[in-house]
Amino acid sequence: MKKREIKKSSELWATTIASASTRIANQTLSPVDLLEAYLDRIEAVDTRIHSYIHVAAAHARQAAAQAAADIAAGHWKGPLHGLPFAVKDNYDVAGMPATAGSRLRLNHVPSRDANLVARLKASGAVLIGKLSTWEFGTGNGGEYFDLPFPPARNPWNTDRFTGGSSTGAGAGVAAGTTLFALGSDTTGSVRLPAAACGAIGMIATPGRLSTQGILPNCWSLDIPGPLTWTVEDCAIVLDTLFEPSTKHELPRPHLRRSVGLPITGLRIAVVDDPGPGFPAADPPLRKGFEQALKVLETLGAKLTRVKLPIPAAECFAASRMIGPAESASIHEQELKEQADLMGFALRDKLLAGSLVRAVDYLAAQRLRRSVAASLDTLIQDFDALVTFGTLHMQPRLGVEPEMTTFTVETMLTPFNLSGHPVMMQCNGFSGGLPLNWQIVGNRGDEATIIRVASAYENATTWRKKRAQP
Repeated sequence: MKKREIKKSSELWATTIASASTRIANQTLSPVDLLEAYLDRIEAVDTRIHSYIHVAAAHARQAAAQAAADIAAGHWKGPLHGLPFAVKDNYDVAGMPATAGSRLRLNHVPSRDANLVARLKASGAVLIGKLSTWEFGTGNGGEYFDLPFPPARNPWNTDRFTGGSSTGAGAGVAAGTTLFALGSDTTGSVRLPAAACGAIGMIATPGRLSTQGILPNCWSLDIPGPLTWTVEDCAIVLDTLFEPSTKHELPRPHLRRSVGLPITGLRIAVVDDPGPGFPAADPPLRKGFEQALKVLETLGAKLTRVKLPIPAAECFAASRMIGPAESASIHEQELKEQADLMGFALRDKLLAGSLVRAVDYLAAQRLRRSVAASLDTLIQDFDALVTFGTLHMQPRLGVEPEMTTFTVETMLTPFNLSGHPVMMQCNGFSGGLPLNWQIVGNRGDEATIIRVASAYENATTWRKKRAQP
């Protein structure tokens, strides 16, 4: 083995997948040293941000040592080999608690890994542990300090909300307690914490990523997704996780090849208005959005202002018929027998879902089909679409109605309903808190999202700034 170049832990936790992968492959960095840097970082800051529910240090050290031995023997498995990651605690991991943040599941220990966890382990990635989440990976939009684990806090300002429900994933990636994370998104639960915490959060075209072994929330809308620090890192993770093309009607892309490609001449639709029912974006978000558009124009993209065919508020209203009703159906038995053990947010959602009429649920599903068809018609004339992510800045943690307003009034749900791939990306800072926007692609075209997002990222300096709780 070549002589290892060991950097201080304080520097290693701020690495990227791309950088760490190269150094591990050429054996100038050991997976053992990289893991220890993240364990040190967890010890240093996680008592303040609570990104983890369970840290499996012994398990991770064993996996890192095995990765180091395999690589030294010439058996490098690919770009994630030896790299540490963590997953939202609604993912099953064999032999590890899967509480989903709930008293109802404190003793639940799965016997097999979720499909995506198994794929990452097979790639040689090193699992650190399970990340904080809203109870059952869902809720009503707020934190109420009534669960068995403390809520995750925003590492840019620990008095601020992380967004949900992949709370620990957003906080952990931003603060460097994990190199990358897996979350799940029904009406924004990957992208909302990515927005609040300044990380990259992406959901691909439905069917690209397996949901097997993830606690269901809403059968018709659930979709997993990664959170990373850079666009290239997101591409690397998705390239590993995508199902083989033989299992999906869409050909399997190679997203990392799109990183760094020019965007000269790309046609990009711009939605700068949520439509009636929701307010305009807060001034810092509007300013960041317009400045980011100028960057795209400077890079040669052709921008066209368009409007959503169905207002974001109507899309959210439809999701409030579909999501709670399906959650209530999935968790009906728990609600009947153990409602007293649930936190307020989960109980509130399930009770509301139990009251949704069948006619309203079906009407919402019909509207969902209209949203999908109309957005297809709009986006197919362009290479990509950009719009706001959240419409509000990060609220104070524990303050209603600030948290629920932040969660509800967004531009997230149109694309959950439509099934288009979409990435949340940081596009600046204001008052020490990250700003955000979304980049949306045609169905099956994650590659163009990566292309646009990486071009923007490479033209700006936002990824050089890291959270220090």
